[in-house]
Amino acid sequence: MMTEKFGTLSQWLSFLETALLPVSRNSLADLEMLRLDEKQLSVLTVARIVLRDPILTAHVLRYLQNHRSRHQETEIIEVEQALLVLGLDAFYQKVLGGLGAIEDQLSAHPAALTNLQRVERRAERAAEYAREWAIRLNDRHFGEVYVAALLHDLAEMLLWIFAPLHLLKIREAQQMDKTLRSQDVQEEVLGFTVRALQRELVIRWGLPHLLVMLMEDEHAASSRVRNVTLAVNLARHSDNGWDDAALPDDYNDIGLLLRMTPLDVQRWVVPHETEGFHRFL
Repeated sequence: MMTEKFGTLSQWLSFLETALLPVSRNSLADLEMLRLDEKQLSVLTVARIVLRDPILTAHVLRYLQNHRSRHQETEIIEVEQALLVLGLDAFYQKVLGGLGAIEDQLSAHPAALTNLQRVERRAERAAEYAREWAIRLNDRHFGEVYVAALLHDLAEMLLWIFAPLHLLKIREAQQMDKTLRSQDVQEEVLGFTVRALQRELVIRWGLPHLLVMLMEDEHAASSRVRNVTLAVNLARHSDNGWDDAALPDDYNDIGLLLRMTPLDVQRWVVPHETEGFHRFL
């Protein structure tokens, strides 16, 4: 379902509040294969697949919030806990049942699919960074910062799915004029900024308050929020290439967070990227 006709932030929020979200075809296939393997099927193995897919992660958390038990006193951010509460049978039948594949939805827009997949890969890298740094900082709830980083750019992903032509127009305008501010071109094409949609959407979906706070850069005084923000920045800037002009500032800021020199941060990050994700431990 395409919703290019929607022109106001309020209309988009109303639509996304109940929209059925398509997820990665690979996620659906991997989860189905796991369902048929009784020896491997567990909350942990299912969670590992879910956490590779930002849209599916958001769908699970939104479903849990919409079906929250009266006896559930604490907010749940970590996917493993969400699956324990839901149960694997309910997950497969009620949460996963009926979900379509993003690849099918965007079959007529291959450029949009490519850009969406790039944003998703970037989100997963940011989440990995955030988790590793949280572990280094002795944050026992590192799963929370992982999810926050993974969903930090959720609104952009959803717009690639439901408004691919608008997002392609924005991208083309920025490629033609590098001086354009993202917020300005988004306002012109969409009528609102992606950040504004993100901020309102997570509230409309009733996502846990702590998760919402961790996703908001404005709360940078918190080391956990700073962790998420810096992880997202590093993933975004390095996605442009390891010679991106913003990376030296990233290394400096990360060094301040982790009590490392900028050079040590760079040595940890850059050489290992070609070999897979590094570990700081």
